[in-house]
Amino acid sequence: MNAAKRLEIFRRLHEDNPEPKTELAYSTPFELLIAVILSAQATDVGVNKATAKLYPVANTPEAILALGVEGLSEYIKTIGLYNSKAKNVIETCRMLVEQHGSQVPDNREALEALPGVGRKTANVVLNTAFRQLAMAVDTHIFRVSNRTGIAPGKNVVEVEKKLLKFVPKDFLLDAHHWLILHGRYVCQARRPRCGSCRIEDLCEYRAKTSDD
Repeated sequence: MNAAKRLEIFRRLHEDNPEPKTELAYSTPFELLIAVILSAQATDVGVNKATAKLYPVANTPEAILALGVEGLSEYIKTIGLYNSKAKNVIETCRMLVEQHGSQVPDNREALEALPGVGRKTANVVLNTAFRQLAMAVDTHIFRVSNRTGIAPGKNVVEVEKKLLKFVPKDFLLDAHHWLILHGRYVCQARRPRCGSCRIEDLCEYRAKTSDD
């Protein structure tokens, strides 16, 4: 895909949604961090339902740490893998209190040292909470990047690096949100909604199927 196509794709996505946001509910970097940890192999809707009950009771590292694994589990037991997530969240809160003055660090190395925080989670926090140029590649973004031809790659790290290189600079800060929303609601896995897609004429997947 050439640069002109990529520019037009993101121009249209921006036009349709000038200020894209994550669908996870949060009001602080800490709330976002915990929500993203909980969102692994779970839906944002499911996570939001759980945190809507948790955060009014405990929304700081100290408060969640005080709940303990069993106490926290009661709030998040509707989420998949809640036992292991509860343990990770408690240990993350402990590290934040003991090593970071109860503040969420704004650098990748410190974030990835937290239990339950991998590269994708760190990128979400860096981009969404701290507005840094970072690209969190989940299944939606991986699919859209490969299917459209925006940034094809064999693994998430390859796609991440290509997106950081190829997405036009003016749109890079919000590209994560546009791509994930496009994958979630339009360029879906089993039945992509090509007929109602704003970038259909620029998409290489659509061009290939048309040629076939």
